[in-house]
Amino acid sequence: MRTKATLLICAIFITGCLSIFTSCKREVPKVLLFIEDNSVDLGYMLTHEVGKMSELLKQSGFEVTIATITGEVLKADSINVTPDIRLSEVNIDEYTGFIMPCMAPDDTIVTSEEIDFVRKVVNEGKPIAAQTGAVLILAKAGVLNGKKFAFPKNEIDNPDMYPEFKSGIYSGNGVVQDGNIITSGICPMMAKMNFGKDGTAELTQKLIQEIKTRT
Repeated sequence: MRTKATLLICAIFITGCLSIFTSCKREVPKVLLFIEDNSVDLGYMLTHEVGKMSELLKQSGFEVTIATITGEVLKADSINVTPDIRLSEVNIDEYTGFIMPCMAPDDTIVTSEEIDFVRKVVNEGKPIAAQTGAVLILAKAGVLNGKKFAFPKNEIDNPDMYPEFKSGIYSGNGVVQDGNIITSGICPMMAKMNFGKDGTAELTQKLIQEIKTRT
């Protein structure tokens, strides 16, 4: 029969093992994927841009949190994407990186909420990736001043159309990295219109590499 002392030693041993196991468990790093709600071709962009970004991030071991301003479900045909959080509720300290797809917005309105969010991310030195329309958000937030950036340059859209880009350094429509800011000028919609090669995969991989160099 086991003595009380033996049982106590066993309990201490088991508790110690559980403590070691718990401390050895790695917290899954999180990436915030911010989506604007007003894409002109929502289904296409959710499938070919948001879906691709999310897939690559998850394959690399990241937990993906989707944020929008409204928090409402994004619906297109048979595709439904339910945001995890509203942008106003985001605590950027919880995330190792941030990515903003183009989503081919049908306007150029950038809210003060988006501007404050981008400025805070950049000022804290966290890596952020943005594609096409989302690059304009960076420009309007003033974080591209003196920075290299990518953007389309064609008859439909180009940096000369927006005064906010004048203080930045236009560097083509491919994927461009300048410090913690990574940009791409060609989203799936632009590629579909034959304006260049879709930068979704390369942009996402650049963000993944940047995050990993910091951990």
